[in-house]
Amino acid sequence: MGNGDTGHMLPVGVSTGIGSMPGTDAAEACAVVLGELPQLPYLPELPDRGLGADMIGRSAAMLVDIAVEYVPTGYRVTAKPGADHRRGVDLLRWDMDAVQEAVEKAGEAPQVIKTQVAGPWTLSAGVELPRGHRVLTDRGAVRDVTESMVEGVREHIAELHKRTGAQVIVQLDEPTLPAVLAGSLPTASGYGTVPSVPTADAREVLASVIEPLSAVTGAPVIVHCCDTRPPIALLRAAGAGAIAFDATTVDGAPGALLDELGEAWDDGTVLLLGLVPTRQPEQPVTLKELVQPAFNLADRLGFARSTLAERAIATPSCGLAGASEAWLRRAITLAQDAAKAFVEPPESW
Repeated sequence: MGNGDTGHMLPVGVSTGIGSMPGTDAAEACAVVLGELPQLPYLPELPDRGLGADMIGRSAAMLVDIAVEYVPTGYRVTAKPGADHRRGVDLLRWDMDAVQEAVEKAGEAPQVIKTQVAGPWTLSAGVELPRGHRVLTDRGAVRDVTESMVEGVREHIAELHKRTGAQVIVQLDEPTLPAVLAGSLPTASGYGTVPSVPTADAREVLASVIEPLSAVTGAPVIVHCCDTRPPIALLRAAGAGAIAFDATTVDGAPGALLDELGEAWDDGTVLLLGLVPTRQPEQPVTLKELVQPAFNLADRLGFARSTLAERAIATPSCGLAGASEAWLRRAITLAQDAAKAFVEPPESW
């Protein structure tokens, strides 16, 4: 299904982050994001805080009428909320307090704010059923978790809008989706792999999340996949209005992936191009070196480089949870400079 120009409801030619940041201070993280990324700020994720602050625990905390606990093999569905589940809920609430306070201190509400949640396949792969198998292995359980997730994220969107006054944009993180499609995830015993999910089923479940969330926000849903071969066509077919991926890995990409990217861009899909390293590189890099993969992509797809300013957003290549505090700020600055180069490339380039 085409998305026409829905992507243009996103601010383009700007920079943002994928979501995760280093440290444990939510107030400081929110202040940095709102101060440094005013055109597309986001609710930070701080996995250094441990249990309940990681992507799966944080997303599970949004589920309605489904609780999780933490066992040696990871998160598992449990009959009623215990300390583990409540910790995730509390951390998320404290983050909402922090972003509200940061907006109040800034004295001006952002026009938009992005929030991130594990996509249905990554969540279903990352949470176990009571008997130890991944939710992914039970179609009925996938449906239940997906419906619960949509309801919970709707509530989260309403709360974030109330706290910030901003239009909320949802980003679904699907790092595990390629493994789900490939059938390469290990089973509970570790001796086998979970059968692959057919593309049509994967698309249907994703669409059942993307469509209602896009309807409630009035904005395109971003899907982020940091795999070297993200399933671009599937994400588009499921209704993603914007796709975030690591653009530094595309230079050696097969023609089929480039074709999918070209069709997505031609259809108006916004591409969030991951260009800035998530950790400080051993050798200093120039801005031109960082932005070159984006220019190369436009050239290889046959688009004018000005398309970057019209349909692209600059980001780090993935989350920044592993960055030093110094590199965090440098990475944000470099992403901003990359976005400016999309709009006005230096003549020497």
